[in-house]
Amino acid sequence: MAQQQRDALIQARRIVIKIGSALLTNDGQGLDRRAIAAWVEQIAHLCQGPQAREVILVSSGSVAEGLVRLGWRTRPSAVHELQAAAAVGQMGLVQTWESAFQQHGIRTAQILLTHDDLSNRRRYLNARSALRTLVELKVIPIINENDTVVTDEIRFGDNDTLGALVANLLEADALLILTDQEGVFDADPRHHAHAQLIEQARADDPQLLQVAGDGGALGRGGMITKIRAARLAARSGAVTLIASGRQPQVLARALAGEHLGTLLLPDHEPMAARKRWLAGHLQVRGTLTLDAGAVRVLRDSGRSLLPVGVRQLQGDFRRGDMVLCVAEDGERIAKGLVNYDAEDARKLLGQPSQNIQNLLGYMESPELIHRDNLVLIG
Repeated sequence: MAQQQRDALIQARRIVIKIGSALLTNDGQGLDRRAIAAWVEQIAHLCQGPQAREVILVSSGSVAEGLVRLGWRTRPSAVHELQAAAAVGQMGLVQTWESAFQQHGIRTAQILLTHDDLSNRRRYLNARSALRTLVELKVIPIINENDTVVTDEIRFGDNDTLGALVANLLEADALLILTDQEGVFDADPRHHAHAQLIEQARADDPQLLQVAGDGGALGRGGMITKIRAARLAARSGAVTLIASGRQPQVLARALAGEHLGTLLLPDHEPMAARKRWLAGHLQVRGTLTLDAGAVRVLRDSGRSLLPVGVRQLQGDFRRGDMVLCVAEDGERIAKGLVNYDAEDARKLLGQPSQNIQNLLGYMESPELIHRDNLVLIG
């Protein structure tokens, strides 16, 4: 059974990899370019061949690198100085990643996000569209928090949480958190000689938080944020691996199914988890009335909802809102996340998808609701 669970990493196609500051800066000594080059080489191999993976990288290290570039020997406490360090360090951080990936002919893109970007619905959707496009173009996004403009992220934020939110955003199969520890232990190994590595657990196991919370160094070392990140990632069905980034060939070995680190598992498979979330989403912003053909396609074929099959529309919803789909006699059929605002959707009623560009001047998607964002309820 344990190896079957590790197969989830072998089969993972879209992967978010988060690497922390301690690893990237060799415990604050400046960017460890040799280590970065080694991780990039592994990622490059993952992105090649018939079984190529899609990789999204969440990288810490801007503040730590900024301190080195500015010649500051101690981390300042003033927020404006931390912001300045982040701005200076981000230049070096992204240059280092870009240069390393260029050695393998891989293009990269810098994405700076805040938690607000992923909690505001419109910015969330825009970020998702941009990141999906980059992934489709085989460009590796290098994501970091925008520490220069967001004060509370510098003081209290963490890129473990950001990594999990990105995994949710892109419906990733796996979140790999590389840290300076071997994984999650059942006690602090520095104080308990018999402490055992927890090789596998459910992401929502309450005992994990107890181990990482008041367990002294484990909690202060940030393990609790990694466990909480695994819980967030599990909401969209992603598995999370917490492992030492200093292990040789850690990415290649872990994704080949080797028993490294701690694997934290969701309760549901990715699609089941997403459908479960959709089914429980109670706030419906509008209603689409479908013709008989569209009802039949949704029920019998499990396909997306196209505008040609929609007769009427009610409500003042926006892109990304939940809407209810009903038959012409009022029977509830499905609900899902709509791809267009109500004003634009009205212009598309009964129209084939190839007319969307001419009618609106743009095309977000050929579907009103994609099948991955739709769940039958009737």
